[in-house]
Amino acid sequence: MADNRQTPTNTTASNTAKFQSLLRELFQFDCADLDFGIYRIMNRKRDAIEKFIAEQLPGAVAAELGRGPLSQQIQADTTLEQARQRVEAELGEDAIDAEDQLVDTYRNTPLGKRYLEAQAQAADGSRGRTTVEADIYNHLHTFFSRYYQDGDFISKRRYARNQRYAIPYNGEEVHLHWANRDQYYVKTAEHFYNYDWNAPGGVAVQFRLKAADVEQNNVKGGKRFFLPRTAETKWDAAARTVTIPFEYRPLSPSEQVRYKNQNQQENIIAASCETIPKQLHNAPEALAALTSERRRNAKNELISHLEHHLRQYTRRNDSDFFIHKDLSGFLSRELDFYLKNEVLNLDDIANAGRDMAEGWFQQMRLIKAVGSQIIDFLAQIEGFQKMLWEKRKFVTETQYCITLGNVDPSFYPDIAGNAAQWDEWRELYDIEGSDRNAAFLLANPTLVLDTTHFDTAFTNRLLASFDDLDGMTDGLLIHGENWQALRLIQAKHSKTVQCLYIDPPYNTGDSEILYKNGYLRSSWLSLIENRLFLAMSLLSDDPVLFIAIDDFQMVDLCKLIDERFSSFRREMIIVNHHPQGGKASTLSSTHEYMITCVNKVSGRILSGRMENHDIEKRPFKRSGTAESNFRYARPNSFYAILVDPDTNVVVGLEPPPDININDYSTDNTQDRYIRVYPLGSNNEERVWRRSYESCLPLVQNGKLECSSGKTIYQLIDANDKTAALFSNWVDSRYNAGTFGANLLADIIGRHNPFPYPKSVHTVGDAVFAARVERNAYCADYFAGSGTTGHAVINLNREDGGQRKFILVEMGEYFDTVLLPRLKKVTFSPEWKDGKPQRVATSEEAERSPRIVKYLRLESYEDTLDSIEFDDASGQLRLEERFDDYLLKYMLHWETKDSATLLNASKLTSPFTYRLRVHVNGNKRERTVDLPETFNYLLGLNVRTRRTYDDSGRHYLVHRGETRERPGCTVAVIWRETDGWSARTLHGIGNSSLSSR
Repeated sequence: MADNRQTPTNTTASNTAKFQSLLRELFQFDCADLDFGIYRIMNRKRDAIEKFIAEQLPGAVAAELGRGPLSQQIQADTTLEQARQRVEAELGEDAIDAEDQLVDTYRNTPLGKRYLEAQAQAADGSRGRTTVEADIYNHLHTFFSRYYQDGDFISKRRYARNQRYAIPYNGEEVHLHWANRDQYYVKTAEHFYNYDWNAPGGVAVQFRLKAADVEQNNVKGGKRFFLPRTAETKWDAAARTVTIPFEYRPLSPSEQVRYKNQNQQENIIAASCETIPKQLHNAPEALAALTSERRRNAKNELISHLEHHLRQYTRRNDSDFFIHKDLSGFLSRELDFYLKNEVLNLDDIANAGRDMAEGWFQQMRLIKAVGSQIIDFLAQIEGFQKMLWEKRKFVTETQYCITLGNVDPSFYPDIAGNAAQWDEWRELYDIEGSDRNAAFLLANPTLVLDTTHFDTAFTNRLLASFDDLDGMTDGLLIHGENWQALRLIQAKHSKTVQCLYIDPPYNTGDSEILYKNGYLRSSWLSLIENRLFLAMSLLSDDPVLFIAIDDFQMVDLCKLIDERFSSFRREMIIVNHHPQGGKASTLSSTHEYMITCVNKVSGRILSGRMENHDIEKRPFKRSGTAESNFRYARPNSFYAILVDPDTNVVVGLEPPPDININDYSTDNTQDRYIRVYPLGSNNEERVWRRSYESCLPLVQNGKLECSSGKTIYQLIDANDKTAALFSNWVDSRYNAGTFGANLLADIIGRHNPFPYPKSVHTVGDAVFAARVERNAYCADYFAGSGTTGHAVINLNREDGGQRKFILVEMGEYFDTVLLPRLKKVTFSPEWKDGKPQRVATSEEAERSPRIVKYLRLESYEDTLDSIEFDDASGQLRLEERFDDYLLKYMLHWETKDSATLLNASKLTSPFTYRLRVHVNGNKRERTVDLPETFNYLLGLNVRTRRTYDDSGRHYLVHRGETRERPGCTVAVIWRETDGWSARTLHGIGNSSLSSR
């Protein structure tokens, strides 16, 4: 009789192997041949992780099964197996059938009776070792596999039996939840990197991006694909390296026909797997390495190394990903929930009896112990990535754009002799044939000097000539990922942003978020929420937010604002930005939305533009019953206006009294000026229409008037009048074609350099409506082509305002469109075919940006690739305590002295501190700007920047004040101390530097 039973040994091995296979997937063993980013980090500990998976965990499970109640319960199965073996040995293999039943002939024999007794004991609620071990591994596999998807852990909270997601709910009337709510969205699109991997036989393979036709943010256009330049595939036999160049671009008409079905990138990969090997027919070693079978794909098909890595490469560059904010906490809570609802089966325990219940609890403890170890390991990896993502990034480059009207003429001879600067001016401003002399520079005060064209010595002298460097800086441009940029500037720009305008990706068509798990809306919500939440700390006490959006994500965005940012009152503006209508599916769309948010307690009313030019007298004391009209809600708007009793002329203000002081003086001042407070008819403490700071210019400009009855009025002329801001913008000035794309093409000088930019008037009228105060900022961290900066420059020239701007952009458009655009509109307000149409007037020159600073930031990929390991100390710790160190502390310990995490020992040479960064797709060593980085970390507003050289050593001194201690001067001194002794340091106080 054939015996088809599976032996306990085989069952155990199968269950163990199944779970171990999952662990290797969780720890990304399939990426063991990659040498960049987090893969490079994981590969360094591949052997230790394999030892943990193959030996440590099975050993821990086996040891636990040999202790306590479980060991007693599984003994019944062992006794049964021993009885089976004796029956088969003495009575023959046919004595027990395939269903484990003893043949009737042998039931009354002594050996048969002992077998039946063992069988009954094993069946009486007892579970054998094989069953228990299978349960443990199956539960662990079930638990971890349900949350893991394509390299990320998704927060799929579940109920017990029906496998539905459990949405967190705390009694709210309406609750918005999305799958990736507790994760960071890591934006990497259009920021391409090279891709290296190791094929079998010691063959290295390089994918190199040679040309990228990219789009950015919500820019629409033809969909892009990765296409190998197959004919240019090269084999370097000496270096044993295959190099395959790629393009990233839309498909040509013939390619669209060739790759015509829905999954076009997959078709390109399939075709490449046929054409690339043909280029290596004379290199059998390389050919064998690329075409050898590697692993099974999602369809359980064996695929080649080449096919696998083509998919990995395209996935890596065109899909963004997530980092969990608290993976340990999430998985630990979910494991407890799983144990109580899916392992602890009350019916089974009741049937098994009280004695058997102890074994069930031991099994739960074992599952939790093993599961917790794995959670610790996974959380270490995820936490390490989180730490690298949250780390404030280094400034890798700092440059200044300065209009010549704000440069001391003593610098003009050096400027006139700089060929690189003249080349840029010729390209930007069409000044061919102009005399290269100081007279020309003096006659063109809006020419923009860029310090990138000058050496360090000149730049240091130029910047040292300014007595309030940050105060004169009217614009800040940051080339970097927007979350990282917002995080870096928090300390320095806290509460300085009064108007936030963003135009995020619309998540439809070609601007669709490309995330691998298909959570289209969830991915988008995390992208927006992460960055909007971080931007909140930059906003002033009375900010205005404008967010452009289309129909597809408008509802989700409104829900997000209402729930996560409930301090804002949300309203909606409909902008007729495309009056000719778009491509119709059901309706031909002509509109988009601009969600407008103001602080609920401020009572702010947004203002439109006035057409009536009469002077208006408006009562300056606020009326109404809203909280924003009273002192307790707006203490900075409660102060005394000083009036001359003889002439009723407003002569000044007194600062607001402390909110906790109620006995402030209402008598006349020592100069006999009358103190007029915003008191109501019953002496209730109301407020003026402007804060103390914003009222000072009104007094200086004679815009306040006092009646004989001591009522204060604000005089509002045509430029100061406010009109109602309507919710439907239909004027032709908002046409994004005419005043967006066409206007930009006229400025840049080439056709459609940035598809579908906003009309500069749409953004300008939004910023105008916010009534940004003196020296306050407008910010846009989806800056795109720089429309927001352009709009601010236009408004300042129009009304003499001093609005400043902060723009963040991560794509190539920063250098090809945004920066050139702002340089051009600073030089001249009118352009056609890339050429200025007139010179800026003297008044426009006075109102133009004085200094615009631009920074480049270390990227997340730079951080990963710059990680350095202390292998010696790591190996020592690993030998001392394998489990605890490997699972919890390995990555943090071994990278603690890495340059990308700020190696304090290297600060002895702060001007040569270097990182590996990506530049045009290649890794390069670059000196980072530590002083500028620390200015942002400290929140230092720099007034003066001076350099000194003393005894062959270089010093850089920043003086200014921090936002935490305004009015207190702070000096930060940077100097080379490498090789200094304690005696040398002691003598610094007597050096020539200290007397300067």
